[in-house]
Amino acid sequence: MRPGQQLTLKIDHKVDYGYFLTDGEKNVLLHRSEITEDIEDMEEVTVFLYADHEGRLAATMKRPLISADEYGWVDVVDAVSDMGVFVNVGLSKDALVATEHLPPYESVWPQRGDKLYCMLKITSHGRMFAKPAPEDKISELFSEATPDLMNKELSGTVYRLTASGSFVISDSDIRGFIHPSERKQEPRLGERVTARVIQVKEDGSVNLSLLPRKQDAMSVDAEEILTYIKSRNGAMPYWDKSDPDDIKERFNMSKAAFKRALGRLMKQERIYQEEGWTYEKK
Repeated sequence: MRPGQQLTLKIDHKVDYGYFLTDGEKNVLLHRSEITEDIEDMEEVTVFLYADHEGRLAATMKRPLISADEYGWVDVVDAVSDMGVFVNVGLSKDALVATEHLPPYESVWPQRGDKLYCMLKITSHGRMFAKPAPEDKISELFSEATPDLMNKELSGTVYRLTASGSFVISDSDIRGFIHPSERKQEPRLGERVTARVIQVKEDGSVNLSLLPRKQDAMSVDAEEILTYIKSRNGAMPYWDKSDPDDIKERFNMSKAAFKRALGRLMKQERIYQEEGWTYEKK
């Protein structure tokens, strides 16, 4: 008997804290907390073997959500620097997604509540590891997007991060891509996002944007600028002729977006400009 096996074993004897099961040569404990149905009158029981928190071989009637042959969505329950993230695989013990399978920056590691599409690997010593699916495996889930999705919103999960952008699988299994220019902040691996379809491609995938529509963005940008002005007692050293790089660094928006937002605020008579500065109207 070894960790990771699913076996049908005979009940050897009962103890206060569960049952000892046997394959005829070795015994293993099925703790009462791992019993999912009444086995009082059974002679045999089918169990999954794993190593408990003290490294001892143990049995459970629970079934793992994933296996070495079966990928599935699992919930992230914790993240530990220099180790990786732990995911709930349906057992009393969580599985580790090691750092080698995660982005190089912890800022975009999955957080508690995020989801990963993984398989399960159990070592001979009972350590449980989960490995995110490669592209060819997750592609088995994909369905084709239709042209009527243009400008509609899709919700889904970020399943892959690259230097070129973020890949998403929607709730309807459509493959989506978010270019860095279509977001203000890089989403986490495993994060749930809602994005707008900006292109339906011939291969059935879509390009997505996390940026608000222009008219909505103008309102958001205007409020961000006004909040910044108020935080500086009603004045800021930026105006519509400021350097684009300075605007990008301070507000994380393009100069065109910045000028549109300033124009909106001036039209509403909430600000005015003088000699390179912008002031709040009192």
